[in-house]
Amino acid sequence: MSQELSSTKRDGFSSRFGIIAAAAGSAVGLGNIWKFPYIVGENGGSAFILVYLIAILLVGMPVLLAEFIIGRRGQSNAVRSFKKIAPKTPWFGIGWMGIVAAFMILGFYTVIAGYTIHYFILTVTNGFAGMTSDQIANTYQAFSTSSVAPIVYTIIFILLSLAILFGGVKEGIEKYSKILMPGLVGIIILLVIRAVTLPGASEGIEFLLKPNFSELSMSAVLDALGHSFFSLSVGMGTMLTYGSYINKKENLAVTTASIAVADTVIALLAGLAIFPAVFAFGIDPTAGPGLVFITLPNVFLQMPGGTIFGALFFFLLFIAALTSVVSIFEVIIAYVTEELKFSRRKAMGLTAITVVFISSLCALSNTPDSSLIFAGKSLFDWMDVLTANVLLPIGGLLIIIFLGFIFKRDQLEDELKQGSKSIKTTMAYITITKYIAPVAIAIVFLYGLGIINF
Repeated sequence: MSQELSSTKRDGFSSRFGIIAAAAGSAVGLGNIWKFPYIVGENGGSAFILVYLIAILLVGMPVLLAEFIIGRRGQSNAVRSFKKIAPKTPWFGIGWMGIVAAFMILGFYTVIAGYTIHYFILTVTNGFAGMTSDQIANTYQAFSTSSVAPIVYTIIFILLSLAILFGGVKEGIEKYSKILMPGLVGIIILLVIRAVTLPGASEGIEFLLKPNFSELSMSAVLDALGHSFFSLSVGMGTMLTYGSYINKKENLAVTTASIAVADTVIALLAGLAIFPAVFAFGIDPTAGPGLVFITLPNVFLQMPGGTIFGALFFFLLFIAALTSVVSIFEVIIAYVTEELKFSRRKAMGLTAITVVFISSLCALSNTPDSSLIFAGKSLFDWMDVLTANVLLPIGGLLIIIFLGFIFKRDQLEDELKQGSKSIKTTMAYITITKYIAPVAIAIVFLYGLGIINF
């Protein structure tokens, strides 16, 4: 690395397993366990999954690798890394977009994350006992539209996230990721075993594993492209920030592939944990976003040992949300500590107070007669829509363009050859970043905005 890009000693990951655990923890979030199963259900099952896997390979992984390359080259936060690599150019604006997206995502994501704590407590205390499916739905409606409870659980969740972040990268994020991620995998495997051994589970397994291309529409293909992007936590500066903590001895291509495989396997395992149980009890697999908080409590209520497995499931959701939220917080904290010269403790406090304010507004926007409704959508919904459909696709598109056309070829080869000297790999990646990924992301972006419609 040139002297221009050198930096003072920074905290960083100490091992490849730590990198993979932390980055996979960021990628494996509510998108895998909450969103992925219901969009699979809405789009016909395994045919959608096949398209999703192709999208991960051609779109998700190239952008993920691009963020790692830029982050490690810049050795700094999401804004300064671009300033170091392309000084006196406006490309640092991509980093600012990532920070804005991080605040917006934390605004609504921590609210949903707080739901996982509430539902874990409800399940452990047998709070759903004797309820009908309508009563379970009413319980969700009453909680999600409350003006107090969601905010309380959101604050609890944020405080738990800060407890991990307090230790920094090595002693905080990496240390706890090494514990939480194996725990998450263990829990999901237990849930899969329980689900696939239920009477009548075979129909759910077939739904996931037997393709039916007649149900695959162009909109489903674009949904798969969009989710592959969202699932890997790219476009918001998270992986770029984590990339700045990766040392030069690590092969970034291998690390990227490992994270993508872990993320995809856990998403598929989530499907295997959910759909066999859903089909076993004759419940509609196209239940949509309510699948986790309305449909599944009903399933656990009917299942032998349902209290135990329900508690495990919501604890699984909690871990997935926690590892993701920690990584998004780190994007902002890294910027505040390095650019504003705050101590890590002060940066965490300032960030947390801001996020509590935004998330409280998001939670209140779901209450009856809320004034935080704009053009028919609540502030909560707008945060979700604007990040998923606008900021993340634009951020990812600009990152991939930056790497393909602005980033110096010799620097790109230098980053890719660490641990590997394959010229074929470098050429294939350059082709994807210049010609395939930008077009695919642009189409997803225009589709998400409704500008193009199939």
